Amino acid sequence: MFFVFDKIVASMAMVRFLSASVEFTAALLMLHCNKVEDAFKINAVLALVGPTVLLTVTALGLVGLAGKVSPLGMALILLGVALIFLGIKIGAWHHC
Repeated sequence: MFFVFDKIVASMAMVRFLSASVEFTAALLMLHCNKVEDAFKINAVLALVGPTVLLTVTALGLVGLAGKVSPLGMALILLGVALIFLGIKIGAWHHC
């Protein structure tokens, strides 16, 4: 059994467990529907879940790091997250 003493870490893990549950449920729903059209719609909804989870877990991590990381370090972390989303957006433009 895991013993987590940090509430931020526990919150981050719980969001990831919730995300995994949503993904697993969606996979089962795809199999249950057994139609490409329905599976495609379910997948589209999941496309919203991933970035939301990333932002939520990142925000929790930043809250946990507040005061432990220099302002420059915090700015670099935020820049890194912004670059991830920019890279995804640019990558999506090239596939159109």
